[in-house]
Amino acid sequence: MPPGAPGMSPVAGAPAPGASVTATLSPAASGTPAPSAHLYETKVTGNYFIDKFNQGGPVMWPILLVSIVALTVVIERVFWWGGRWFRRDPKRIEKVFTAIENNDVAEASRLSRDSRDPVLRMIWNGLNHQHASLQGALQVAAGIEIKRAGRFLVVMDTLVTLAPLLGLLGTVTGLMKAFLALGNEEIAIASITGGIGEALIATACGLGIAIFALIPFNFFTSRVSNLEFELQTAATNLEVMLESQNKGRREEVTIAHAPSTPSSAKGSSI
Repeated sequence: MPPGAPGMSPVAGAPAPGASVTATLSPAASGTPAPSAHLYETKVTGNYFIDKFNQGGPVMWPILLVSIVALTVVIERVFWWGGRWFRRDPKRIEKVFTAIENNDVAEASRLSRDSRDPVLRMIWNGLNHQHASLQGALQVAAGIEIKRAGRFLVVMDTLVTLAPLLGLLGTVTGLMKAFLALGNEEIAIASITGGIGEALIATACGLGIAIFALIPFNFFTSRVSNLEFELQTAATNLEVMLESQNKGRREEVTIAHAPSTPSSAKGSSI
């Protein structure tokens, strides 16, 4: 029915007859895609850790590698030091030193042979090379034991320093992305939120790995220092005891080969 027909009321909001209609198109209806609002959108998997990992940005991959290496080293060192605790044999060490005090070097060598205790291995090496160079043999054996005990400590030290630096790198890259997107008003809020979130997640992960690796690193370093002290103490005791025995033998040999005074020379003529 044409407008203005009798009995019909005009529709509310409809333009009056003869009025010009101006068409306005929204950005969504114009056919052009909206700016990259999905710049900081990450795929949600439902898993908390995977989602946070994706939100942390590309720096999370080297951080993940550092965490795997740190965990592997810590587990390996825990098992190694646990095995060394069961390999300790302080009673046999006392028997070895008792045998040396009794001038029974062969028995001391037999007791220290095929032992898994690092102190006994060092003593056995020194006893079997004392005629060549006792001090040199002890130093070489002690160095080997300390190197075994301090294995992977350099790796742990590097990881303790590297993890927070990677977290700081994630902080910088996240803030850079946030500030570079501030020129676009439509995605400014999403950009700032995503960039700051990426920075905080990377920093938290880096610091967490560093804290996790720092505690066992200091513990293992103290254990290496204690082992070094035990080896030095045992080596010094062994050197002193063997030197004392060798000195006593030299004195006995000197007395045995000393020229005896003839009995005829004892009397004096008047």
